[in-house]
Amino acid sequence: MAAPGSSHFLKKEESFMYDRENRYRMEDTMNAGRLEYTENGMTHMAARRCDVVRISMSGAIISLITQVNLPKQFYFDIPDARINKIGSILLKTFSNNTAEIRFLRLLTQKELDRIFVFSTHPAHRDRVLDVRSW
Repeated sequence: MAAPGSSHFLKKEESFMYDRENRYRMEDTMNAGRLEYTENGMTHMAARRCDVVRISMSGAIISLITQVNLPKQFYFDIPDARINKIGSILLKTFSNNTAEIRFLRLLTQKELDRIFVFSTHPAHRDRVLDVRSW
């Protein structure tokens, strides 16, 4: 048995998604979002509204109205951009009712553009949607 504090072979394991993946730049936005998750084991689904404050291809920072104990895994929707059920995990919660989440798949540039078109943030005021791309 290895002595406490010594190196173990499992400590060298890394995952591509969390250890080696390049970080994508977060952009300011203001969209409505929705979190869906199960409560009490598998008894019922709960849904909570939130605001998307910043977003990138691999994650987002969301703002919640009240203090909610979010689970580690949930589905994330952006209804006005018609993006449904993005598998997500909770990375960090902050004291000002915001949380950092990470998507289990990367958003495409087309999805990001659609999010920015429906954003109410002043930086995205002049964005238009190409109807042929839908």
